[in-house]
Amino acid sequence: MGDQYKVDLSELEGTITKLNGVIRQLGQANSSAKYSTYLPHGALGSGFQEAEELAKAHTEMKAHIEEIVDYLHEVMNEFGDKTKTAHDNYSNQDFAVQTSMTGPGSS
Repeated sequence: MGDQYKVDLSELEGTITKLNGVIRQLGQANSSAKYSTYLPHGALGSGFQEAEELAKAHTEMKAHIEEIVDYLHEVMNEFGDKTKTAHDNYSNQDFAVQTSMTGPGSS
């Protein structure tokens, strides 16, 4: 019966490592969205409606992209936390089973 369910802890560790990489990249994307997409007022010209509309659209899109990146960052953090918790729980359970089979202090 014990062979029916098996968790590969190294796969969970690999998933955690990959998620941390995604989270780092999302941090870079967030920084780029906030600070590298600045469009100064009047950069597209002034005095005509198209420039104002384009500047407004840019500001709205920039805010939307920032919201998306923030949301993805939250989701990845939550998924990473849950994956780490699952890994730790399975690892602790594995240790408890091994200890119960061999007895404390045995190697």
